[in-house]
Amino acid sequence: MAAGLVSGASGAGLIVLVNTALHRPDLSRSMLVAGFGGLVVIKVLSQALARLLLNRFAQATLASLCRDLSRRVLATPLRHLEHVGIPRILVTLTDDVAWLGWAAQNVPTVAMNAAVLLGCAAYLGWLSWPILLVVTGVVGIGIVGYRLLTTRAYRYLQRARDTRDVLFDHFRALTEGVKELKLNAARREAFLSERIETATEDLRQHALAGVRHHLVADTWNQILFYGLLGGLLFAAPSANGQQAETVTGYVLATLYVMAPVWGIIDAWPIFARGRIALDKIRELGVSLTGADGESPARTEEPREWQRLDFEGVTFTYPPELDGRAFALGPLDLTLARGEVVFLVGGNGSGKSTFVKVLAGLYSPDLGAIRIDGMPITGKNREWYCQHFSAVFSDFYLFDSLLGLRSTDLDTRAHRYLVELELDDKVQIRNGALSTTALSQGQRKRLALLTAFLEDRPIYVFDEWAADQDRHYREIFYTRLLADLKARGKTIVVISHDDRYYHLGDRIVKLEYGRLVEDRRISP
Repeated sequence: MAAGLVSGASGAGLIVLVNTALHRPDLSRSMLVAGFGGLVVIKVLSQALARLLLNRFAQATLASLCRDLSRRVLATPLRHLEHVGIPRILVTLTDDVAWLGWAAQNVPTVAMNAAVLLGCAAYLGWLSWPILLVVTGVVGIGIVGYRLLTTRAYRYLQRARDTRDVLFDHFRALTEGVKELKLNAARREAFLSERIETATEDLRQHALAGVRHHLVADTWNQILFYGLLGGLLFAAPSANGQQAETVTGYVLATLYVMAPVWGIIDAWPIFARGRIALDKIRELGVSLTGADGESPARTEEPREWQRLDFEGVTFTYPPELDGRAFALGPLDLTLARGEVVFLVGGNGSGKSTFVKVLAGLYSPDLGAIRIDGMPITGKNREWYCQHFSAVFSDFYLFDSLLGLRSTDLDTRAHRYLVELELDDKVQIRNGALSTTALSQGQRKRLALLTAFLEDRPIYVFDEWAADQDRHYREIFYTRLLADLKARGKTIVVISHDDRYYHLGDRIVKLEYGRLVEDRRISP
């Protein structure tokens, strides 16, 4: 900003020097030439310095902002994150951050232009303060009119930004539902016409409306500007018998500041969009930290444990449109180290919700979770989560073994690839998977590979075997689960394969969020 102001002041100084050189032939030409050259050098160098420093600052700030928002996302409780919505987060991390960066990079230019205007105003006041008062009045009228005209433009830009959230939601549906859309031509056309085309048309209309209102404001300013220039050129000399130097100075300054004025005006939509982006980023930051979200920190390793208790644990979703809300619990349940528990129940019984509460992804609304008598609270929940490895039904498969560090990682991973019968399809080098483009069942095996390498005390498998063929389903239930149990791991398996229930230690059954059965399996 300081460098930009110096550059702008130097530009205003050039106007003074030029007007002086035109009307003061008695002054030393060598001094005028030296002054001109010095001001040019200062202006060019300070302008370059301002742009360089501001761009460095903007890029560092944007990088920090992306890291901070990503960290906040990871620190936010899962249920609150689901409420915020993935499309809204994606738009903020991409669109809003980019607009904020573009606005920041325009700051030095505006600073330079503002310094030119202020410097010229000071010089013009020295030439003739009555004319300056008239010019200031005209400028004030222009600012008020411009502000009134651009208010509606800002509202349309705000609507365009909100429409981007909707459009990102449709893009997500497009990428995740592409197979279903390809198989049904009527659904595909309806999706394009009723979702994509509607949202893109709304976005286009809002954006164009914002531009139109800004052009009206721009036109208003141009009319005032050229009217002011005409008044200075034709009316000022005859009105008060102004000297030629004064009139020439005003005309030169007015012509010179045309570019800075238009630069400031053209920067308005960018700053308006940047302001909207900043507001959205702030809103997202508040919403992401509004439910006890804190930056995830390094935690202690899970300790040896013997008993995990649910004591009156209840978790309730927000009410649906009909006013009904699904509630899990209250649950009283105990898990012991080294046991295999089959979690069963119909669709909508609360099994997936239960394992999210169990793993610490959802915080109970009522009741307590204790591990060896220690209550799990917001302060130690992150540590508690480190006890679990899980393969959820909607799992995500990373393309490398992130977070795993050991000198023999590739060797251990290869042994598991052989056991998972994937060694002929996937290779691992320096912790990176050669491919994840596999069938769903094979992708689940790769997810299981990561879980094995994590070597956590408690494993959760949500319908893991549903996508496996009969051969590997048999291996999973009879060999892999037995190996984990032999290593003292506790395993919670959501499964409908009742042929294998006898291989577990207990069966826990849920119906409509309530525990209706908890029985031990006879050996």
